Amino acid sequence: MNNIITFDDFTKVDLRVGTIVEVNDFPEARNPAYQLIIDFGDLGIKKSSAQITTLYNKEDLLQKQIVAVINFPAKQIANFNSECLVLGAVNGKDVILLNPENKVKKGSVVA
Repeated sequence: MNNIITFDDFTKVDLRVGTIVEVNDFPEARNPAYQLIIDFGDLGIKKSSAQITTLYNKEDLLQKQIVAVINFPAKQIANFNSECLVLGAVNGKDVILLNPENKVKKGSVVA
């Protein structure tokens, strides 16, 4: 392990559960991706670009709960402003979304 962090470093990362409420194709992205609109409850709606097209179709993503980092600065990706980072496990070229086993309140803290 090269990049050891402290617990204090970890506590700076705001991990939350959100629900995907809209999914759009993102043909302008360099790699195949979707534009996601995610509801984090009281924390509001955030947008994210996610390279998850190999395992997920748009219809299956609607209302799916995901885990995301919500306190990164926004990042411009092509013509889209990504406001959070959706987390997934990388398996070769596929990304498997991280999500709670049971439905939880939107905006729930991940600890």
